[in-house]
Amino acid sequence: MTMAEMDARIVRYGDLRPCKTAFIDAHTPGSDQKENFTIIGGGVSESADQHVHIVDTPGFNIGAAGQPPKCRNSLHSHRTAEVFFALKGRWRFFWGRWGTAGEVVLEEGDIINIPTGIFRGFENVGTDYGMIMAILGGDDAGGGVIWAPQVIQDAAGHGLVLGQNGKLYDSKKGQSLPAGVAPMPLLTEAELAAFPEPTTAEVVPHHVARYWDMMALSDRQPARVIGPDAILRDRPGFDVELLSRQSIPATPYSLDAHEVLMPMRGHWRLTWDAGAGTEGTTALNPGDTCAIPPGLSHALAPAMTGEASLYRVRATTDKAGPTWRG
Repeated sequence: MTMAEMDARIVRYGDLRPCKTAFIDAHTPGSDQKENFTIIGGGVSESADQHVHIVDTPGFNIGAAGQPPKCRNSLHSHRTAEVFFALKGRWRFFWGRWGTAGEVVLEEGDIINIPTGIFRGFENVGTDYGMIMAILGGDDAGGGVIWAPQVIQDAAGHGLVLGQNGKLYDSKKGQSLPAGVAPMPLLTEAELAAFPEPTTAEVVPHHVARYWDMMALSDRQPARVIGPDAILRDRPGFDVELLSRQSIPATPYSLDAHEVLMPMRGHWRLTWDAGAGTEGTTALNPGDTCAIPPGLSHALAPAMTGEASLYRVRATTDKAGPTWRG
């Protein structure tokens, strides 16, 4: 793989292109300053303005959300996995029909695998602009977002309408629903009753992993974070590991599955087989995303002293769907 080919598979943090109109709540005060990023795959964006950095998906999607302090993402639900780790800042995640069933605060490096089928939202509760990185299950990221009824109702008062086709229309720009497209129907009370209201005691121990615990577990091998035998037990169509300085040898390896590298701390040296007996090399930095194709021989090692950590996501043969209960 040439340097140009590898460059096309790396999305640098500084090159991320945000969309401020990705979702139905884009004009709602308190949510109108959020930025959404689709890094690998189209994600669940409802806007034609969303830029997709890498279109081809490895069985899952990678995205990100950036928000200033006190900005929140409205209550919604997913049919497949929605995993976040806090890259920058301090984040409050909350869930339930009205967001009152429970909540947890994530610090930098912490990760949450939110159970499917519950309403959830998140808010930057730090003092600076924050960024969370996301992994969404399935090539189509579960087929779209299911919004709590009040989110759709509030958005209508600010000029946004979501069509039943999953696309967003902005009356402030003179847009309206096309002929033959009905507005997205609100969930009925009977449908809403089917959405669980788990407590913090049910969610936090099984769906949240703390950075420094994972770093301790990665001292001689990768810390298994999400998987059937990991800290957070699930089969979402991908596995997640956290690597630190001594987790893996600096010798080349290859896989028969897609692999995505997402540095959390420090700078990592990636080398790979560039063909004809040559070797390519580049540095991966916090916030970068690198998609490694199956069969490519490559090696990873911290590029300098100090704290170094990296999330490694690998596609599995498990079908994306509801959270696996084991």
